[in-house]
Amino acid sequence: MVADETGGYTGRQVEGAQVFAMEWNVVVTLHARHYQLACQLLGAFGVVSETDYFNVLAMQVDDPLGFLAAVEAAAQQDAALRESLSRVMPVTTSFAFQSPAEFEQQAQQAAQLWLPNLAGHTFHVRMHRRGFKGRLSSQAEELFLDHFLIDSLQQQGSAAELRFENPDFILALETLGQRAGMSLWSREQIARYALLGLD
Repeated sequence: MVADETGGYTGRQVEGAQVFAMEWNVVVTLHARHYQLACQLLGAFGVVSETDYFNVLAMQVDDPLGFLAAVEAAAQQDAALRESLSRVMPVTTSFAFQSPAEFEQQAQQAAQLWLPNLAGHTFHVRMHRRGFKGRLSSQAEELFLDHFLIDSLQQQGSAAELRFENPDFILALETLGQRAGMSLWSREQIARYALLGLD
């Protein structure tokens, strides 16, 4: 579905495997009773696509971080939008994968981008998996990346500490089928943007 000039969305949909192959940069989780309304309201911000996952939309926007700020502000003013949104997660890097092994390889390469940010700080990885049931475990992949990042920093002569309560950073990882996206969020950003839904 794409935004039209009125801020709604047209009937064109991207479904199934095509959604997972496209380069989305936002994952939105909705409350079921407001699904269609949310599609209409979000269409004002970018391309909105349905997925095969319950109450989950994929979006492509020009500026993922700017979109988060804009939708947070809009939700504060618009009760209908606020009540329709459960969680909004922009990603700043993404990759495709065909197997669990390729997922881990690609995730390691992507996570390395944030080693300078994590050095000397506390953090943990938070993953939301959709698809690859029985082949990928969110908890196992979180721990895999946690330890990969700590080991990588140690090899560089730096250090970081895993912390699950009030860390300096959370590295968010989203998957939709065979595509994944990642983004890093500071404690201040997590407090500012409630729609991230990060613990």
